[in-house]
Amino acid sequence: MSQVLYRQLAESRPGCVIDVLAPGWSAPLLARMPEVHRSIPMPLEHGDWGFGERRRIGERLRPAGYAQAIVLPNSWKSALVPWFAGIPRRTGWRGEMRYGLLNDLRRLNPAALPQMAQRFLALGLPRGAELPPAMPAPRLRVSPETAQALARARGLDSGRRLLVLCPGAGAGTAKRWPPEYFAELARACLTRGWQVLLLGAAGDRAACRRIAAASGGAGECLDLAGRTTLDEAVQLLSQAYAVVSNDSGLMHVAAALGRTVLGIYGPTSPAFTPPLSGRATLISPGVSCAPCHARECPLGHHRCMRDTRPDAVLARLDAALNDQGGA
Repeated sequence: MSQVLYRQLAESRPGCVIDVLAPGWSAPLLARMPEVHRSIPMPLEHGDWGFGERRRIGERLRPAGYAQAIVLPNSWKSALVPWFAGIPRRTGWRGEMRYGLLNDLRRLNPAALPQMAQRFLALGLPRGAELPPAMPAPRLRVSPETAQALARARGLDSGRRLLVLCPGAGAGTAKRWPPEYFAELARACLTRGWQVLLLGAAGDRAACRRIAAASGGAGECLDLAGRTTLDEAVQLLSQAYAVVSNDSGLMHVAAALGRTVLGIYGPTSPAFTPPLSGRATLISPGVSCAPCHARECPLGHHRCMRDTRPDAVLARLDAALNDQGGA
């Protein structure tokens, strides 16, 4: 979602050089954003204090002579590196008490900027400026020939429609649509002659094994959870006819690749972090307790996900494909 900021900066400040300090795992995504000059790995994990390491990183960056740092996280410690780097203009939302560390400190009006991506984008604009009429959407570049070769090497048939299922989601189990529902959806699409591919991290292997086993696909449901790099997952997603996903990073990647995406929301709000694509369709629960933003269902029934039945998801997927001329 931060790519909306990079695209805005590239369009509004021709010739500017954009470097991104971010966790090392994100480097494959940043490498596919044409606006980004280079990614700089942040070796600290989320929540790590690491005062000394942040100082060393800042001092290493000082000779680059950056004109501005835009700090997207709201934490106090995230503002340390630009300060140690001596960057003259340091921009960010007020967040934690960062007076002095940031000298272009903005006050956020959540009602005016309800989406996370809008908040990122606004930091690249002059203080008080209105957002552009159309927010630049994320777009990841992929070589079709390279992606097709990878898909063939992984046993996929380029002549058949590919449904990619992304059953994983970080931060607890509450955001996960039940594996048996994914399996039912897979079975329905396999009977149509489609291929089904399961993608996810190593932590999603157990759920994906259950889906593959229950799909009855006789080998047609290919389970690659935990068996691809992030860059390979991006390339395989680019070959999808459609993607059905929980609210997860892979959902946003698929949207940035221009795929037909159906995102299943439960405890989180699609109003805050929707996939930024006109080809994305979102399903939200009709239960009074959602969104609760909890890691695990506090009421034990998980209705926000269980009430979204596979037949309803398939119908919404078909409708989206029809609307986009792909059914």
